[in-house]
Amino acid sequence: MQNNILYKWWFGSISGEHLKITNKTPKEYLYKFFIHPIKRRVAKYYLVLLRKFFGLKVIGITGSAGKTTTKEMTASILAESGKTAASYANTDPVYNIPTTILRCTPLTRFLVLEMGVEFPEEMDFYLWLAKPDIGLITNIYPTHTEFLKNIQGIAKEKGKLALTLGTHDYAVLNKESKILQGISKAIKAKIVWYGKGGKVNAGNTRFLNDSSTEFTLIMSKNKLVVHLATLGEQFVNNALGASAIAFCLGVRSRDIKNGLEKFKPLEHRMAAHSLKSGAILLDDSYNNNPEAAKEALRTLKAVAGKRKMVIVFGDMLELGSLSSWAHRGLGAAIASMGADRLIGVGPASKELVQTAKVNMKDNATWVSKADEVLPQLKPSLDKDTVILIKGSRSIGLDRLVAKLL
Repeated sequence: MQNNILYKWWFGSISGEHLKITNKTPKEYLYKFFIHPIKRRVAKYYLVLLRKFFGLKVIGITGSAGKTTTKEMTASILAESGKTAASYANTDPVYNIPTTILRCTPLTRFLVLEMGVEFPEEMDFYLWLAKPDIGLITNIYPTHTEFLKNIQGIAKEKGKLALTLGTHDYAVLNKESKILQGISKAIKAKIVWYGKGGKVNAGNTRFLNDSSTEFTLIMSKNKLVVHLATLGEQFVNNALGASAIAFCLGVRSRDIKNGLEKFKPLEHRMAAHSLKSGAILLDDSYNNNPEAAKEALRTLKAVAGKRKMVIVFGDMLELGSLSSWAHRGLGAAIASMGADRLIGVGPASKELVQTAKVNMKDNATWVSKADEVLPQLKPSLDKDTVILIKGSRSIGLDRLVAKLL
């Protein structure tokens, strides 16, 4: 099916779609094989009209981590300059992108699309549907290796977003990624780098007592103090990417600052809460992958200071053959950072706990599911403790957060 010409013509060259076809009802088959393919074509040609006659600008965002937050920050900034449409959070882009295009009107100036990929050739579908004027890649890390196999497969698929851009387009890239630096040599578009050493970078980052982050945004000769209503250096990096997109579009500095400060944190993404016991809860239970987990651990250490650090860690999913390596590596990192307590949740996290146990002994424990965590966690709920809950949605740690709150 993957090499079938008719299949590719009807679905818009989306390999991997067949991997999602399991246990569907007749109605779901109708939508997948008839309604959605038609909807995609309507959206594709409607977008052509909006761009040609009304000057709509299309921004595509991909990467291994931070793309949803970067997309939301970008939309918040661009809304300061004109009507903006952005793809919904937490919805498969295969269906999300056509729906978002059809939400646009002739008055819409900016269309911001998240282009997350899991399968080989999936990016081809997005580029067939809505080739961007500006493409941003946040980073390239080992995520979704179940189908993309390895870091080279990930770089090849996500890199297509920048490599297909023309000479009049912009590629916005994270300067801190060596892989993106390598890809940049083959890019025809104008490149704007962000992050350390980039045209758009940050200084004086600090966490505030109200669980927010302040930093100085540096763009060429302009310097602005920005206050983000979220916690963590990873969000500063997301803000730099969003600011670089706005920079390419000629958005005023004050609108960039206002847009970032109006950004509302997404649910279960490093949200800080004070519990009745006095403990601080860092809720990062939406998604989990190796690099995102490392960032969460760095934030935990910075926030905790001299307080005890307790970590509830749920499985990192869709890593394929890299799963064991990734979980063992995180187990070693947790043990070496001086965490006081670790509770691993889910089958894959058993290896994480086994690795951490070498140093943490009985302070590292494992449970099979989220419902078993609370009895283990209760003794740690005191005012001298900061608790990080890190996991993927399907592990169910968001339910644990709800119980604690």
